[in-house]
Amino acid sequence: MPHYRHSIAVVTLSLLVSGLVSGQPAGAQSPDSVQHTAWDVPWKGQPRDPYVSPTGDRIWFVGQGGNYVAYFTPSSNQFRQIAIDSGTHPHTVVVDKQGNAWYAGNRNGMIGRIDGRTLEIRRYPMPEAAARDPHTIDFDARGNLWFSLQNSNMMGRLDQATGKVELITMPTPRSRPYGVLVAPDGDVWFDLFGTNKIGRINPATNAVREYVLPAERARPRRIARTSDGGIWYTDYSRGFLGRLDPATGAVKEWELPGKGASLPYAMTVDEQDRIWVVETGVRPNRLVGFDPKARPARHTELM
Repeated sequence: MPHYRHSIAVVTLSLLVSGLVSGQPAGAQSPDSVQHTAWDVPWKGQPRDPYVSPTGDRIWFVGQGGNYVAYFTPSSNQFRQIAIDSGTHPHTVVVDKQGNAWYAGNRNGMIGRIDGRTLEIRRYPMPEAAARDPHTIDFDARGNLWFSLQNSNMMGRLDQATGKVELITMPTPRSRPYGVLVAPDGDVWFDLFGTNKIGRINPATNAVREYVLPAERARPRRIARTSDGGIWYTDYSRGFLGRLDPATGAVKEWELPGKGASLPYAMTVDEQDRIWVVETGVRPNRLVGFDPKARPARHTELM
C-alpha cells in the first residue's frame, strides 16, 4: 500500500494466475485486468496490517502513528475506531477464531485483546520492563500468541488460558526479531532483521536455533511458509526473495524486479503456494507475485 495514501485496498489476486504460470516475462500482466477496490480511511496516522476476521465481516487494522485500532465492514462500507490507551501505538492486529482482536502495544509494552462482541479491552502487560515493544503476532494451534519484540531482542508467548507471558531473549545481540509465523508442527519461525539470520523456537523447550543466510548483507524482514515446509523471507536490504529449507539449511534466492531499490516488505502465500511480496522502494509501491512451481520460476508484477 503506498505510503502517501491512507486507505484499505482489496486486490483480487486470482486473476493473476495466467501471468504467473504461463512463463510470461515480468510485467506482462496488465494492471487493468485486476480487480482493485480501495476505501479511504477516515483517520491518518499510518493505517497498516489489515487482518480479515474468520467470518469475513470485518477487516481489522491499526493506526500505528495515530494510536488506534479500527475495523472496516465491507457490507456497509463503514469504519469504526476503538479507543485504546494513549501511548500504545499498536503495530499489528490479529483476530482469533472467536472473532476477538489482539494487538501489539509497540510503545507501552503490552498485548491488548478486544472482545469481538462487546469491544471491551483486556490488557496483558509484559512481565519485564526490558520487554518494551511487542511487534508482530501469530497464533499457535492452541490459540496462544507468539510475538516478536524487535528492539527488546526477544520473542514472547502469551498463554490465553492463564494470561501468562513468557519471554525468550535471542542469543545474538541486537538481532531484532521481526516477522513471525507458527508452523503446523508448532515450531515458531521468525526473521532476525538486525542480522543475516532466520530464527526458530522449539515450543516444548523454548530453545532457539539460528540459521545463517549466505549473504552477509541479507536482512530478512517478513516470513511465510509454503505447504512443502519451505520457509520464505523477504530480504529488505538486498531486494531478494529467499527460501530456507528447514531440513538442510540450504537457501535459494531470486532477485526481485526492483532489484536493490526493491525494499521488499510485506509478504504472504496463497492457496496455490504462490508468494506475494510488496516492493516498498518503488513508487507507487508494487505487488509482485512469484510462482516457485513454474519452470522457470517467474515473477508477475502488479502496479
